[in-house]
Amino acid sequence: MTILLLGAQGQLGWELGAALAPLGRVLHLSRREADLSNLEALAALVRKTAPRVIVNAAAHTRVDQAEAEPELAHLINAEAPGLLAELAGETGAWLVHYSTDYVFDGAKDGPYTEDDAPAPLNVYGRSKLAGDELIMKSGCRHLIFRTSWVFAGEGKNFPRSILELARLESSFSVTADQFGAPTSVELLAAATALALNLALRGADDLSGLYNLTAAGSVSWHQYAVYVVRRAGELGWGLSAAPERIAPRPADDGGRAAKRPANSRLATAKFARAFGLAPPPWQYYVDRLLWTWTRQAGTAHLAAPKRLLGLKFIPPMNDSPKTP
Repeated sequence: MTILLLGAQGQLGWELGAALAPLGRVLHLSRREADLSNLEALAALVRKTAPRVIVNAAAHTRVDQAEAEPELAHLINAEAPGLLAELAGETGAWLVHYSTDYVFDGAKDGPYTEDDAPAPLNVYGRSKLAGDELIMKSGCRHLIFRTSWVFAGEGKNFPRSILELARLESSFSVTADQFGAPTSVELLAAATALALNLALRGADDLSGLYNLTAAGSVSWHQYAVYVVRRAGELGWGLSAAPERIAPRPADDGGRAAKRPANSRLATAKFARAFGLAPPPWQYYVDRLLWTWTRQAGTAHLAAPKRLLGLKFIPPMNDSPKTP
């Protein structure tokens, strides 16, 4: 079985490459090798490779930049997924696609379900919603996973930024009135592989849209406090203590795109359909911090470059704490 993985060099794509490997032959294609802004070339590629599964981990994800280039965002986030859906429908292939909490305006008090009416606040959200709708209307067999607050061990992420601040500053403030569930690419990749494996066994009724995030919810401020506290417990020498991180109201800071205040997504539908229960958000944040701790404390491993300046004090034990 051939699995065509688009965006294979991205944070999510990289994890998917490993998670999907036991299911079949994975064709790893980067954004340059499979350009979603070139629909003609994309169609030719899909027809040539004739995959049984198309996994689209590529997208235009620069939220503020999308405000200045809405046509490009719509092309990559809507038209390209719509084309992939058409091609999947022609051959009976499965299409796996990833959506976002940004399809909602964040005005709801509780977690959003798959049945809640979308109301995106920005170009990025509108383009992603258009892609979701084109896939669902196509009639192809699909798994759309709507997620939020995604992070990975490499590249830019919230924990890395907070640790940098906590190293340089003795106190700082973080937004306290926006809520979501920090979700690791490891979780998304593992859940995708498990769900897809079940769907491929002839369970066509599983085709649909699912919210998929870690369990629980937290504000950005609570998230920052947790990261600094856990890093301190693991022996990181930081200038700021958890209690010196002050809460503050959301401020767009001159950013072009508005963000939803509530990014919480209910995952009960996913749990019922696939028999999988995502772990609490703290689990993968702890794994991330423990990985960085080991890298920083082991000479032959390369610590993330932006963390090289952190003073490291070896922890008292050699096992990470659970949430």
